[in-house]
Amino acid sequence: MRVLVVEDHHGLAETLAAGLRREGMAVDVVSDGAAALERTAVNRYEVVVLDRDLPVLHGDEVCRSLTAGGYPARVLMLTAAAAIEDRVDGLSSGADDYLPKPFAFAELVARVRALARRSQPALPPVLVRGDLRLDPGRRVATRAGRRLELSPKEFTVLELLLAAQGRVVSAEELLERAWDEAADPFTGTVKVTISRLRRRLGDPPVIETLPQAGYRI
Repeated sequence: MRVLVVEDHHGLAETLAAGLRREGMAVDVVSDGAAALERTAVNRYEVVVLDRDLPVLHGDEVCRSLTAGGYPARVLMLTAAAAIEDRVDGLSSGADDYLPKPFAFAELVARVRALARRSQPALPPVLVRGDLRLDPGRRVATRAGRRLELSPKEFTVLELLLAAQGRVVSAEELLERAWDEAADPFTGTVKVTISRLRRRLGDPPVIETLPQAGYRI
């Protein structure tokens, strides 16, 4: 899952980004509304975590612009304002959910995951392919009943492959959805992660490589 955090408080932005990355998400960070629109113009995000009171361009305007342009990401709006009127204004601008500051990080993660599920075609709560099972909510993957010890990135790549339900997923799509913009597309990052994931999954192999096309389970 790829997430954009738009927050002008540097410390909070970095804390949120670090926490979401520990949860296996790819996270980009910007600090004003104009920069948010620039990033969404070139990158595909499942969720935008958007502070309402932003410099340069207000969060409400960012939200309206994304909605008017048909951008597919779900928006979780953050605000220090507690008044009902402020929440109503934020939701009226196109936000999908609203979280007042201060908030518990666990709640933020739960809301981001819930919004990400809404941004994709409906999938079963547990992804199953043969003897391979993955529960995104509990962050647990097993094969033949054996729990798999996966890194956050390996778990995310496996989730994307299983969610494709037999469709071939290109390396470019995996890079776009599982890594943030700091990833170098020329380093073979995806190939290395797939290789590690294959070792974790064991035999018989379940990840098929299609030359010049991508990967599928």
